[in-house]
Amino acid sequence: MTVHTSLQPSIDAWTQSIEAISELVSSLVDGEWNRPTECPGWSVRDVVSHVIGGECEALGDPRPIHTLPRDLYHVTDETTRYLEVQVDVRRHHTGPEMTSELEYTIIRRSRQLRNERRKPEDIISYPLYGKMALADFLQMRVFDVWSHEQDLRRALRRPGNLTSPAALVARDVLLQRLPKTVAETAAAPKKSAVVFDVHGPVEFLRTVRVDENGNGTVDSAPSLGPVVTFTTDWETFTRLAGGRVRPRKVADKVKIEGDTDLAERILGGFPVAH
Repeated sequence: MTVHTSLQPSIDAWTQSIEAISELVSSLVDGEWNRPTECPGWSVRDVVSHVIGGECEALGDPRPIHTLPRDLYHVTDETTRYLEVQVDVRRHHTGPEMTSELEYTIIRRSRQLRNERRKPEDIISYPLYGKMALADFLQMRVFDVWSHEQDLRRALRRPGNLTSPAALVARDVLLQRLPKTVAETAAAPKKSAVVFDVHGPVEFLRTVRVDENGNGTVDSAPSLGPVVTFTTDWETFTRLAGGRVRPRKVADKVKIEGDTDLAERILGGFPVAH
């Protein structure tokens, strides 16, 4: 048996993105490891630690036994506390220690993925996501790795891979989240539509429709009378929808037409990055 054909694109996208991270950080000097990123409280080192930790958990490695300091302002709930352990335990590691652990983790995880024999629909359990289909889990790992690759690229001022295979997976994940943000978090009116018109290296137009019961769905058909239309570029969309930046910081890059109060609720309803 070999890897199921429908899983291979996710594996390839993950491989390309995590190897890009490894290349990005391979030659960093000490000061660059400490540069802040758009993830609250996390430096370049911390983001790389998070990526390593995520893959170690996917490998089934035991969780580090570690007590967090009490003064971490960005640790606000159980999810951020859970994620912070893998980060804080590596906070004093040197650059060479970080790059060698990342490289070794990539080797181990790549071997595991090459030997993956499970079916896409097989249910797996992952501490952060709970129980989910293997195909969805791999998609989430691609999204997480690519998002953090972009965090690192912005922090290090080395842009790239905005149209990579992993970027397209990230697009799909972010689009899947829009109905909840629009219909539930922002409480858009029933029987309304909100349009996202995104241009740049990755282009798309999507309409989030809220039905008479307040449930949201997303499709690619245009709406004749949307209550709000957002027009922005691909990178700004990923930063907003991925919780990397607050709306006021990129107000000059987002054109809003329609109900401005609803627009503010939608833009403010994206989850904070972690």
